Amino acid sequence: MNLVSKSGKEYVCVMQVHCDYKIEELRNIIQEFIGEIYQRPPVRSSVKRRTRKKRVYNIELLESEGRLVLMRISSEPGTYMRKICHDIGILLGCGAHMRELRRTRSGVFSEDNNLVTLHELSEAIYMYKKCNDESDLRRVLLPMEFAVCGIPKVVIDDYAVDAITYGANLNAPGLIAFQEFKRGEDVAVMTLKGELVAIGESLVTSNEIKNMKKGAIIKPKRVLMERDIYPKGWKKNEKT
Repeated sequence: MNLVSKSGKEYVCVMQVHCDYKIEELRNIIQEFIGEIYQRPPVRSSVKRRTRKKRVYNIELLESEGRLVLMRISSEPGTYMRKICHDIGILLGCGAHMRELRRTRSGVFSEDNNLVTLHELSEAIYMYKKCNDESDLRRVLLPMEFAVCGIPKVVIDDYAVDAITYGANLNAPGLIAFQEFKRGEDVAVMTLKGELVAIGESLVTSNEIKNMKKGAIIKPKRVLMERDIYPKGWKKNEKT
């Protein structure tokens, strides 16, 4: 869940401007909020009210009718949409506030890919438990590997898998392939079959790995695969 909550977000929001305005002037003001901005959380917020830097990836003005403006905004997590609306109103010179807000994407999860309601999920579980029918459950559930689409990955040897499920670090000899990542970054540890073994913190950069023949590369933070599914690599090494 941390991977999802800390990933980029996309919203559709309705802003009400407190005066008549020229659409081109509004477009120009909106463009000023794309990029890195300074933002102080609103009075009613769940975090400490101190000025923070946030990155807004894009703001698209979708539609306007009277003083109502429909926008699609993508940003890094923790960015307040109602504050953006408020600040746009200040630059317009008359004020504005957010009327409605809907989150349409969180990380790789969006309204366009297999979004279901809690009621639909409850029905699917009921059909599986009471009627032994898993067809609805298979339709609404996604493989957990889907959740790590947005982070770097390493692929490991089968004999390194079991040790990691017991909490061991991933060492250089167990590595088969890797994507680029920085030191301290979250990295997904995958098997050769594409199964998710664990989420770990990189102890080195991907560039450093190229010259490594031994030493730790990834420290597991969350193991997701059950133990003893893959052969025990350390027992194999003891025999040899």
